[in-house]
Amino acid sequence: MGRHKNKASLHFSWDWWSWAVTGLNILALVLSATLSWHYLKGGSMVGCDGGSPCDLVLNSRWSALAGVIPVSGLAMSAYLALLVAGFFIGADIEVSVRRIAWGAMLIIAGAILGSAVWFTLIQKLFIGNFCVYCMTTHSVGMLLAALIIWRALKDGSERMFRPLPAIGLVFVGLLMAGILAFSQVSLTTSAATSEAGSQNKLPEVDYHNVPMIGSPDALYKVTMLFDYECPHCQKIHFMLEAAVRRYHGKLAFVLRPTPLNSHCNPYIPRDVDAFKNSCELAKIGLAVWHSNREAFSSFDNWMFSFESGDKWHPRSPEAARAKAVELVGRANFNAALSNPWLGKYLQDSVRIFGQTLQSGKGGIPKLIFNSRWVIPEPYDADDFISILQKSLEVPKP
Repeated sequence: MGRHKNKASLHFSWDWWSWAVTGLNILALVLSATLSWHYLKGGSMVGCDGGSPCDLVLNSRWSALAGVIPVSGLAMSAYLALLVAGFFIGADIEVSVRRIAWGAMLIIAGAILGSAVWFTLIQKLFIGNFCVYCMTTHSVGMLLAALIIWRALKDGSERMFRPLPAIGLVFVGLLMAGILAFSQVSLTTSAATSEAGSQNKLPEVDYHNVPMIGSPDALYKVTMLFDYECPHCQKIHFMLEAAVRRYHGKLAFVLRPTPLNSHCNPYIPRDVDAFKNSCELAKIGLAVWHSNREAFSSFDNWMFSFESGDKWHPRSPEAARAKAVELVGRANFNAALSNPWLGKYLQDSVRIFGQTLQSGKGGIPKLIFNSRWVIPEPYDADDFISILQKSLEVPKP
């Protein structure tokens, strides 16, 4: 009789639901642990090379809490706790212990559900790109949370909580996710920064003969690496002139197009569709500057302006070429395209990008001042200037 009861208990503990929850839990745990390991160890995930959507996500300011604790590490802790609790909900476990385990699982399920929604919104609204590893983890987590909540509310003799208390525990978890979101917004820095090192000096350049925003005689000159197909570059572009005005002419930005495309950038091992025209657009922009420096500002602003609607879309090479010809003339434009200066300046820009890669990680826009570089993610012009002063140590005006 006792042996039969033990078999029945074991069967209940490992029915299809238990196997499904445990399998999903282990998958989410492995993904979170892998992301945490790569964050701490350095280097890029497979398919997340410099400039790729997942590289932008994993190296954004949202990938860690206060720039110290990787959010994947927090997720790993939650999935590990959930996995342990799952071993204490079988029918052969005392009711009091099962109730505690179920309560913990419902709270964690709510936290996982809320966090998955939060980090999906971050990728959509703030970063503008999605990480396939992150989204896979979020999807698995949401499915896992849904299964736990469904089972907890399922009618039957095994239910540990009535619907209202069970939902209340889920809301406790959602509140914890809300606290995490608030902490990220409050504590997360607006930039990922690093020392470039003395061996990575910028190539010498005549500031009177390179594309700039601001005066070549400005006291402080910040080099900016950018891509005409980069949405983050577009957001920052119009903050540059605001910063120059705020510094009353003491600040200028050296513009260096840096395509995130392997056709002209050997530091990009895998191409993504989002930057398929980057090389051509960079050459068009430099040709405009070389043809007519006064026209370059109009072209540069046009490249980053909205065509229509409320979302920016990069210009096509055909449209950019037509605009260039309109501004400088076809003969001048074609002559500039074949000028050796254009290729050399582009190669120097790409070389700087390679020098500031960190353990295979890279991203743009990137600002460089003396021996420091920073990948800024400012909210507005004031935040941008704060990054210049705190992260790059540009003196105040």
